[in-house]
Amino acid sequence: MRTLSFDAYTLKWIAIIGMITNHMVIGWAEILPTWSLFPLYGLGGLTYPIMAFFVVEGYRHTSNIKKYILRLFIFGAIAQIFHPLVMRGMGAMIGGILFNIMFTIILSLVVLILYDKIKVRVLFWLVFLAALGLALFMDWSFIGVIIPFMYYTIQDENKRRTRPAIVAGVIYLLLSLLSLGGIYAMKSTPGMEYELQELVGNLGIKFFMAMPTFAIGCFAAAVLLKNYNGERGKPAKWLFYIVYPLHLAVIGLIGVALGLANFSMILFQ
Repeated sequence: MRTLSFDAYTLKWIAIIGMITNHMVIGWAEILPTWSLFPLYGLGGLTYPIMAFFVVEGYRHTSNIKKYILRLFIFGAIAQIFHPLVMRGMGAMIGGILFNIMFTIILSLVVLILYDKIKVRVLFWLVFLAALGLALFMDWSFIGVIIPFMYYTIQDENKRRTRPAIVAGVIYLLLSLLSLGGIYAMKSTPGMEYELQELVGNLGIKFFMAMPTFAIGCFAAAVLLKNYNGERGKPAKWLFYIVYPLHLAVIGLIGVALGLANFSMILFQ
């Protein structure tokens, strides 16, 4: 029986495809058929567990962490121009700006650096809690900091490859089910129509119905990483850096053309 085997290049492309479909759902939720939201959003769960795994691998092997973080910051700053056009109000749901995943990765790398440098563990855990709070204003929220940290600190290789994505899937499943429960409670309560519309925004209830499928993508990422063969494959150093802002620009601008987003979102979200 043939076993699964994936090199880094293949896994990164799987992550990119999941990222694109995920952002298509968020950016175009109103016009996409309801049935399509479930598989497309579910694929999105693949992305960050895979990318975070390779971010940690990059941290372990980079010769210049400052340049690594600088690259992330430059492309993150470019992507942030188009990010609100795609996310459309998700920043408003947390009361402010939602920073894109590049900034989540930067924050996660800072946490890893401090983990290596701060020997007083009580002090480090206080910093870690502060990082979790800061991550609430970024893509993937606090989960985005926890996953790379787990990839870095778990010693057993099999558990290291699978456990972070599984934990992320479980947390996301619980949060999405709680959100759905709250939405349906509001929907069945007379006089809550305005509050419900404020909560779901342009995304609509059908988007929140699809949210639990994201956890399936996380669980699938654990399976894929378990079968990572350790080989680099084709060179892809700049692949994610270029694709990330580019796909946000395309999806966001198409959203503007379709009347789903407007440029004022760039200034106010």
